[in-house]
Amino acid sequence: MRTALPVRIAATASFGELGDRTLAKVRRRIIPVICLLYFIAFLDRNNVGFAKLTMSEDIGLSASAYGLGAGIFFIGYALFEIPSNGGMYRFGARKWIARILVSWGIFAAAMALVSGEVTFYVIRFLLGAAEAGFFPAVVFYLTLWFPAAQRVTVLGLFILAQPISNAIGAPLSGLLLNLDGLLGLQGWQWLYIIEGIPAVILGFLAPRMLTDRPEDAAWLREDERNWLSTTMARELVEKQKSGAHTFLDGLKDRRALVYAFLNFGMVCGIYGFGLWLPTVVSSLGKLDPAQVGFIVVIPYTAAAFAVFYWSRRSDRTGKRAVHASISMLAAAAGLTGAAFLLPVNPVASLVLLTIAAMGVFSATAPLLSMPSAALGGAAAAAGLALVNSIGNVGGFVAPYAVGLFNDATHSNLAGLLFLAACLVITATATYLYARRRPEGTAVPSAAAAAQLAADRTN
Repeated sequence: MRTALPVRIAATASFGELGDRTLAKVRRRIIPVICLLYFIAFLDRNNVGFAKLTMSEDIGLSASAYGLGAGIFFIGYALFEIPSNGGMYRFGARKWIARILVSWGIFAAAMALVSGEVTFYVIRFLLGAAEAGFFPAVVFYLTLWFPAAQRVTVLGLFILAQPISNAIGAPLSGLLLNLDGLLGLQGWQWLYIIEGIPAVILGFLAPRMLTDRPEDAAWLREDERNWLSTTMARELVEKQKSGAHTFLDGLKDRRALVYAFLNFGMVCGIYGFGLWLPTVVSSLGKLDPAQVGFIVVIPYTAAAFAVFYWSRRSDRTGKRAVHASISMLAAAAGLTGAAFLLPVNPVASLVLLTIAAMGVFSATAPLLSMPSAALGGAAAAAGLALVNSIGNVGGFVAPYAVGLFNDATHSNLAGLLFLAACLVITATATYLYARRRPEGTAVPSAAAAAQLAADRTN
């Protein structure tokens, strides 16, 4: 049964002059900082895909060993996710995000010390443990500042950092690999060092850049502070009527568990795709690392536009489950087509990989907005940690499975088809479970419906 609670209206609905002005000021203050932090996070967890182009030969890594090491990051991440989010709720998002930034920056730079399989596995695991809790902490942080009606759009802006990070990081990483021999270090070592340092610097700046809660925002006027605090408190009361409001409630909530496994399938697609994309692109022809970096920009740039448009459309229509499912099916189609065309048509393969990137990244905001809309307070902190913890196990399974397929078949075909299958199953399950639930399908407001009708006629 569909519900049309005030907290679920579409983002195009007006909150009145005071509300719109307040939220515009909050967006200008918070979103750029959060996007910058996530940009650095995604760069540090995914740069191993480029480092592999020269590191594997230097330290003797097979495809399956690389896949295991790339994925073991997410084992450390998953194991420490829930305890980390407990610490965040206890000490405050501002201080906890700063702690995460400093520790992961240190281990990201320490990847330059890798000398073989064992050290590769150990440091990747420690990097994952250090970064644990960052994503759900930020998602929870956004629930303190933005009404649910704007949640998908805001999450979309935040998640834009994923493809943008890869679009900028790809050519940067490719160029850094050319620093071989500088001061006696290999290019892949410089890549890890140079891309790890910004996280440490931002960790010390984060407490000054972030504010814990609306009532602490000295940069808002008193009437703006009062409006935002009252609005967010009212939403919290609505969510707590479900009876799930303590930290343990969030861990036991059936909805959180279901969304965790749906996130698992989506994450298989995201990280299986992202961590192997440089290798797949390099198979298009005789390309050096810098050329691979500039080609990889293409799918990620297209994905950034797709994330922005699709998250806003999801909010306007209220159909979050449908939007997430369509995105994953599009990604699966792109991966399947690319799998068969890679050996025969590089240009068509790149087009299909671009479609895959657009699909897999644009699914993230609609999918993750659903558990954040269903839970509130401490239950949201725990539930989102559970969703991200189980989900990120997919970041281990997919890269490792692709590596095993590549070693066994000496081809990218089976690995790409595996990722496509994960996304088809997840898209189907998301649609069947969430399309009739309040957090998955909300009736848009009159203003949003009018805007959607205008879009269709233009």
